[in-house]
Amino acid sequence: MVKKRKKHLPDKYKKSVFEIDFFSLYNAGFRVVFLDIDNTLIKYTKAKPTKKVIELIADIEKIGFEIVLISNNYKKRVKIFAEPLNKPAVHYAMKPFKCGYKRGLKKLSEKYSPQQIISVGDQLLTDVRGSNKMGFYTILVKPLERKSDVWTTKINRFLERRIIRKIKKKYPKLYEERLQDYESL
Repeated sequence: MVKKRKKHLPDKYKKSVFEIDFFSLYNAGFRVVFLDIDNTLIKYTKAKPTKKVIELIADIEKIGFEIVLISNNYKKRVKIFAEPLNKPAVHYAMKPFKCGYKRGLKKLSEKYSPQQIISVGDQLLTDVRGSNKMGFYTILVKPLERKSDVWTTKINRFLERRIIRKIKKKYPKLYEERLQDYESL
């Protein structure tokens, strides 16, 4: 029924990574969280994690999750962000392609099935589409600051709006369940 557009549909939408109920997700059987960095955890204009992000990562880990940071950004940027968190990170992930996610899976302590993995990000075309290709549970969050988006992300956001309009027209129920709040941003 939804095959053609499913690649762009998140399983859930939240306004912020801080609104995600990781405890419930752990109880549902998930064990790994892939977290996008730019505009999901911090603004493009910031380099290091905030105190709030450090606390969130610690809380997620205390629940029992393994965490992998993933970004399409360059090595130095990702390293500066990831070092204070002491978490494995994938730079230049080339999302939505699978290669960055596969590199992230190799950083885990054990092998997990895709059904045990959550991926959180702020873009339909990179984070959601790439995670859906991997079979992960996807959570789309509101970008922290769109005005600081790099030019490639601005193009993606333009294309996202077109995709969302098509989904709204063709699959109104799915649109209401998963994307209505995202579009109003």
